[in-house]
Amino acid sequence: MTKSSFIEEIKWRGMLQDIMPGTDEQLNIEMTSAYIGFDPTSDSLHIGSLAPIMLLKHFQLAGHKPFVLVGGATGMIGDPSGKSEERNLLDEESLHKNQEGIKKQLSKFLNFDSGAANDAVMVNNYDWMKDFSFLAFIRDIGKHITVNYMMAKDSVKKRFGDTNNEAEGMSFTEFTYQLVQGYDFLHLYQNNNCKLQMGGSDQWGNITTGTELIRRIANGKAFALTTPLIKKADGTKFGKTEQGNVWLDSDKTSPYAFYQFWLNTSDADAEAYIKVFTLLDKQSIGNVIEQHKQNASQRLLQKTLAREITTMVHSADDYEIALKASEILFGKATFETMSSIDEKTFLSVFDGVPTFRISADALKARINILDLLTTETNVFASKGELRRLMKENGLSINKQKEQNQERFVSEGDFIRRKYLMIGKGKTNLYLIVAD
Repeated sequence: MTKSSFIEEIKWRGMLQDIMPGTDEQLNIEMTSAYIGFDPTSDSLHIGSLAPIMLLKHFQLAGHKPFVLVGGATGMIGDPSGKSEERNLLDEESLHKNQEGIKKQLSKFLNFDSGAANDAVMVNNYDWMKDFSFLAFIRDIGKHITVNYMMAKDSVKKRFGDTNNEAEGMSFTEFTYQLVQGYDFLHLYQNNNCKLQMGGSDQWGNITTGTELIRRIANGKAFALTTPLIKKADGTKFGKTEQGNVWLDSDKTSPYAFYQFWLNTSDADAEAYIKVFTLLDKQSIGNVIEQHKQNASQRLLQKTLAREITTMVHSADDYEIALKASEILFGKATFETMSSIDEKTFLSVFDGVPTFRISADALKARINILDLLTTETNVFASKGELRRLMKENGLSINKQKEQNQERFVSEGDFIRRKYLMIGKGKTNLYLIVAD
């Protein structure tokens, strides 16, 4: 990708919402520095941050220089955009820990230490805000932006409901957020020649406050660009599951669960997501979409999306493990395949599956299958029910059909000598754990 093709690239991917006049021309003139801010309230980002991350990725691929701003200072305030409550304060040690975790994740997308002129740089606005006194800030920065200007921002207006109700609205602390973020842009403009700020479309008001400060204080010209907020085709929120956020950290969301999230997207969503969240080119994506339409039941679009993004966020090995794990529930996994998957991934497959426990000592003596599934674990309410199901070939043990009512089960039948999968009919699955 060339410097001049960045805007064109993000346009066809559906990643361009608002752009300040002159931005494209600036990017054609020279290698330009741009930044996006990230919230450091956790040591991991989640998939809600993936669109701005990919924006920075394309920016660097186009030959420009990305700055990642960790909002150590603004994270202490709370951005009013789209929110109704303030955030809790973070101490300096927590901020540092979270910053390191975020940089580790972003290093999978951006080059920080390649030696190239457009290597990414991570900065923390706490470094320049921590010694800035309140009086100095309102004198040197606050006087340049009127209250009328700040009140006109959508992010502020929508937070003011009944002005007679003190519980509504926002605190003065939150009200100052756009000034603090605007100063970040001014600081990076003056100290790092950063001429462009990018972010989600909900940040447009905050970003343009920064360009206005640069114009009024530095007599300079800066630019702004936003990407649309990602939503599902049905209008519901993107990135949330019943378990909460889908994190980029494998300790918070396993690669298997991460893979499954993308695999289970609708056709309409997958067609949009594959453009935003992968680096596949236009022709490759077009080919995948066309092949998918010819046989949608094969879910080629979702499988390609899940493969590309799981490999990028985690690794090719994690993707392969996720595939093996998927076979446990949806494929023809063998005892050997299930035993080869690490225990953490194996258990993540059974999240929400009814689990029964027995003593490991009980397995040292063989147990009849009828006793195991009724008396020992209550998987079945009665032996009569279990016998009928076995006659109808409706029982499976570790994915293998079982009709022998005289079958005995021992430690060697358990995956890792600890886990036994029981299938009741085509859809009901149970896990027996020996511990």
